[in-house]
Amino acid sequence: MLFDGRSTAGWRGFQKPSFPDHGWTVENGCLKCPGQHGGDIITTATFTNFEFAWDWRLSFQGNSGAKYFVDEKRSNERGAIAHEYQTIDNDYFVAEPLNEKKHTGAWYDVMPAKNAQPNPVGEWNQSRLVVRGNMVEHWLNGKQVLSYQTDSPESAAGIANSKFKDVAGYADKIPTPILLQDHETTVWFRNLKVRELPAK
Repeated sequence: MLFDGRSTAGWRGFQKPSFPDHGWTVENGCLKCPGQHGGDIITTATFTNFEFAWDWRLSFQGNSGAKYFVDEKRSNERGAIAHEYQTIDNDYFVAEPLNEKKHTGAWYDVMPAKNAQPNPVGEWNQSRLVVRGNMVEHWLNGKQVLSYQTDSPESAAGIANSKFKDVAGYADKIPTPILLQDHETTVWFRNLKVRELPAK
């Protein structure tokens, strides 16, 4: 378990030594981000080959995500620059135009999810992220919606057509904490679990 349902043990702020003093709360067995500029949070542990499972729920027009291959030296004004399992209100988010590469389940701005069916906003969803060797899988509500190899031509093409095309090292698999994003909207997380895997 990455979250015990009662405390913030095992987590800290991105690029910070401790957990944010505002912007995240523990509420009814959930990690809640009320969208009050608390910043992203990351696990204090790092992982190389792993399966990460979590439940999440968005508010209306909500936006968040789980990031991986996180290097704390690589960031911008929005936080970490890393691969992202996107979670967003596909239908009503209005802060920026959305396309299929920015819908729930996608590798944000790089590769779209296929046949992803998030539950209606306000209902819980279950997601899984599997990293084994150079292979990555995104799962949503029991269905695999995306699979890619970090060093494949398809990944390189997706990155070349994304906002990350000029980010050095962005494509690389690296040991990583797991990051939960504060995107200034309300989101809840629960049942955060990780299982380390063999490389093959």
